[in-house]
Amino acid sequence: MKISTAQFENKSGDKKYNLGVIDDLSAKAAAVGSKLIAFHECSITGYTFARNLSKDQMLDIAEYLPDGESIQQLIGIAKKNNITILAGLFEKDKEDNIYNTYVCVNKKGLIAKYRKLHPFINPYLSAGDSYCVFELYGWKCGILICYDNNVIENVRATNLLGADIIFMPHVTMCTPSSRPGAGFVDSRLWENRENDPTSLRLEFNGMKGREWLMKWLPARAYDNAMYVVFSNPIGMDDDQLKNGNSTIIDPFGDIIAECKTLGNDFVTATITPEKLIQAGGHRYKRARRPELYRHIIGQPHQAELKVVWLEEKV
Repeated sequence: MKISTAQFENKSGDKKYNLGVIDDLSAKAAAVGSKLIAFHECSITGYTFARNLSKDQMLDIAEYLPDGESIQQLIGIAKKNNITILAGLFEKDKEDNIYNTYVCVNKKGLIAKYRKLHPFINPYLSAGDSYCVFELYGWKCGILICYDNNVIENVRATNLLGADIIFMPHVTMCTPSSRPGAGFVDSRLWENRENDPTSLRLEFNGMKGREWLMKWLPARAYDNAMYVVFSNPIGMDDDQLKNGNSTIIDPFGDIIAECKTLGNDFVTATITPEKLIQAGGHRYKRARRPELYRHIIGQPHQAELKVVWLEEKV
């Protein structure tokens, strides 16, 4: 099966513009034979700008699902281009709870909805309380949003629930952290990318960006013998520069497609079921002895979510 992952520069709060880019890239992916295309976290609404919004402002930009205008437009885009689309936005319910949500739609309607388990961009966001596994074209799929993937138990749990593909939409990299080499990337490098792409690529590909990603993302695919579909914006997201690098990784932990352009783009890869069995992670899962550690992993503790760059900006 051919699948695609995309990167693009979204506009904060401009759903019409963002859906227009989603439409354009979806049509192009369908034209090369892709069955589906995945976009980044909050790709419909924008993301980082939400850290400064009040609850009323968040409710204004959030939508009910599946009846919200953006989801209905997304279904229309999927129908027009004959492709399955995965994209993100802020969701609200009838009790005014607000979620960071990622959806999968096709021409018939909403297939799956997932709420981020570890939200932090805005204090009025509620956390999701369940995993999500669904079927696409005979493949079992799951979704985990950004920080959810850094808590490795979430990845293994979704895989053990049956997911052979996990979609991992992000808005990440190029932010401060306690790890060496982390930090923001100067937005002037993005503005000058046509004249000096080299300086921008050095930042994007170094420890502020891709090098950090490569420390852990391929391991999620390798350890679980599954496909990972990573999507991330490129360009300015509010006042922060993001480096894209949307990527598809196979069950061996090998990158089989990666966005490397300095602009809106998508990449496509063909996934095959035999790799799910051939990869070492398949054997490792069968060798597990959960009776030794089920009580250790499940011990209660006080959950803590610390995001360095958000604390510095507030």
